[in-house]
Amino acid sequence: MQLYRIGKTKHAHDLTGVGAKMNGGRWNYLGVPCIYLSESRALSLLEYSRHTSLETMPPALSYITFDVPEHSIRTFQVSDLPVNWLQRPYSKENRDLGSLLLAEADHLLFKIPSPIIEQEYNFVLNTNHHLINLVKITEVISYKG
Repeated sequence: MQLYRIGKTKHAHDLTGVGAKMNGGRWNYLGVPCIYLSESRALSLLEYSRHTSLETMPPALSYITFDVPEHSIRTFQVSDLPVNWLQRPYSKENRDLGSLLLAEADHLLFKIPSPIIEQEYNFVLNTNHHLINLVKITEVISYKG
């Protein structure tokens, strides 16, 4: 399965999740590595732009295409998520759930509704899962925004 993200070009080949580990996110605390992905390039750009203004957008961004195995996915529906999952700043309940699931490492991916378009999905890639070596970055394309 192909999944996508947009990010700084200098970090395009990172499969360690160091960015999320250093900054935390909706589904992870600081210190917990993972990689946030989307089911399309367009959704990855929407998600990125929600967190970064045009004025502060880095000049060197790339779309990164990941080839990820499909046999280790846990899918969540809105009804499975904490009631305050859309809260900003991110809720403790979200980070508790995501960080626990990442630590348990039972699944390579978590498929979660997008907070922007709930009918589309984002994914959290567990960089500590034993199948991470099967994940490949297949394409890096410069963003020409």
